[in-house]
Amino acid sequence: MANHPLPAPGSWRTVVTRTQWLVLAGTTMGWALDGFAGSLYALILGPAMTELLPHSGIHPAAGAIGLYGGLTVALFLVGWGTGGILFGVLADYFGRVRVLSAGIVTYAVFTALAAFADTWWQLGLLRFVAGLGSGVEAPVGAALVAEVWRNRYRARACGVMMSGYALGFFISALCYSILGGYGWRLMMGIAVLPALLVYFIRRHVPEPPEIQGAIAARRARRARGQRHEHDRFVLRRLCTRPLLRPTLVGTALATGSLVAFWSVSTWYPQVIRQAAAAAALPPDVANSRVAVASMLFNAGGVLGYASWGFLADAIGRLRAFLTSFTISAVSVVLLFPFEPGWGLFLGLIPIAGFGLYGALSGILVYGPELFPPSVRASGMALYNGIGRYFTAAGPMVAGVIAVSWFGGDLGLATTCVVAVGLLGAFGLLFAPETRGLPLPSDPAIVPAAETAAPAEEKL
Repeated sequence: MANHPLPAPGSWRTVVTRTQWLVLAGTTMGWALDGFAGSLYALILGPAMTELLPHSGIHPAAGAIGLYGGLTVALFLVGWGTGGILFGVLADYFGRVRVLSAGIVTYAVFTALAAFADTWWQLGLLRFVAGLGSGVEAPVGAALVAEVWRNRYRARACGVMMSGYALGFFISALCYSILGGYGWRLMMGIAVLPALLVYFIRRHVPEPPEIQGAIAARRARRARGQRHEHDRFVLRRLCTRPLLRPTLVGTALATGSLVAFWSVSTWYPQVIRQAAAAAALPPDVANSRVAVASMLFNAGGVLGYASWGFLADAIGRLRAFLTSFTISAVSVVLLFPFEPGWGLFLGLIPIAGFGLYGALSGILVYGPELFPPSVRASGMALYNGIGRYFTAAGPMVAGVIAVSWFGGDLGLATTCVVAVGLLGAFGLLFAPETRGLPLPSDPAIVPAAETAAPAEEKL
């Protein structure tokens, strides 16, 4: 894989262009609205299952809410993984912007349609389809930012873009605190808002020249009847050398980060509700506590997301990952198994958000630095997709083992699942350090006719 030299250092005011700012704004808003839609579901999971399970012939006990709620989250994550891979491949063949727009419309519309579900399995099916579209934003958006921000601010720009997801969670918590009393269906209905972003993206976000060149070169070789190793199907290339190693490294890091994050973010609202019920607190107090904890969790997440690129530039990518994993592990152990008081819980939840979101930021800041443009979106989509397939079991398993092993205690169950997920940190043992290196690029491929010309001239 060839490399382009990094531009000479300079002030960000002279190095960063208007186009780069527009791309960063568009992708950050898209990721924020994706987080907004995803977080809404975590906040209304308990009330939604309480209403829908009786319609499905199931008594809404705590264990049933954990089991069937976990199933709907698992369906969303399976859709997210599948859609991410599908749209990632399409983005490498047809361009970033068009595919990004299609994904945003898909997840916005089908998330809003979930407001009309009447049974848990209808809700799960709609969440699956919404997940197909939701999977596009992370790998394609990160590839787009990295390819446009090719200067030394690349990692920081990707980190800022990633912070949009936590910002979306924070906004959804604020909306829930204001509108939550009107019911979960209204909350799901307002998730259609991300679809409005497509107009901005199609109007202001350009296609990176690098991927345009790779697509044009691939089509030109096809028109000439030529076939090169780099024209093999992108997923096949990613599963063979030399791209197999970065694919496996990304898969390990993504799986660990995603299992930990989704297990915690799915179940801490229900853990709070369980504690409130045990203390005989009224439902309004429980909902208020969920909203406050969610805002603090995601406020810490915004900082974790946005700061990861700066941290990675300062101490290196691998040390930044290790820092995020360590903070996540320590904060989760202190939060859940030992049942801290409400005041301590509020102090720890933003620290957990900082670590968990920071690791998520890392897998997409680091990913573009592992792959050349012809497979960049596919590579990140593949390892994120595989990670999400493993992750899909996390919330569901937490719900099951809470009932089977811990008498319905979701806090202990979540801690066990997070501990398994963080084993993905072993991927750091095989990961290359990319701080200060330019993005990989595809090698120049000389057409066969041009390579044959000198021999003909000798004749």
